[in-house]
Amino acid sequence: MIRELRAQLESGAAELGLDLGPQGVDALVAFLALLDKWNRVYNLTAIREQEKWVTHHLLDSLAIIAHLPEGRLLDVGSGGGFPGIPIAIAQPERKVTLLDSNQKKGAFLRQAVAELGLANAQVATERAEDHRPAPAYDVVVSRAFSDLADFASLAGPAAAPGGVLVAMKGVHPHEEIARLPSGWTLGKVQELRIPGLDATRHLVFLHSRALSAGGAR
Repeated sequence: MIRELRAQLESGAAELGLDLGPQGVDALVAFLALLDKWNRVYNLTAIREQEKWVTHHLLDSLAIIAHLPEGRLLDVGSGGGFPGIPIAIAQPERKVTLLDSNQKKGAFLRQAVAELGLANAQVATERAEDHRPAPAYDVVVSRAFSDLADFASLAGPAAAPGGVLVAMKGVHPHEEIARLPSGWTLGKVQELRIPGLDATRHLVFLHSRALSAGGAR
């Protein structure tokens, strides 16, 4: 099974144009083994088939890297560590914070960071609206946290001036975009193709309206 997972991961990463290197692949496979162990108790993912974890979790997370700006990243509602841990593994130069208010999920995330030796990752166990670090983040990502309006309202203040909110969505969220809070504006919607996954994926980029009006990047 491990050999098949590695081959699937290596093939998918190559299709995405990512060079993970042997160490990166080893770390991602080790992360899946850790997820499998903890999932039996804490139900971190509803998907039970490990081969689907590569497409639905790892490659789904890795596919957004090419579209992200540089800088410190916050993964809001990280849960089982997606997309934050795959990003931290693939981009060891990027500082990543994994945020989840659930104590059990926080314990798993801390164990994963420790066992994988991710010196560039840290875990915060608190609600998004309470997480106000200094300095703030250049990129704030959400995979399954909430709709766009709540994401912008609750997690938006964690973004630095000129920072961006990036929401991972399935189908194009036209209705959610129409309900954006007045202080936020749509940047772009990027369609994604996930190797081995026959499903629609989009990235939605949000910017502070005040910052956009002021000429921020």
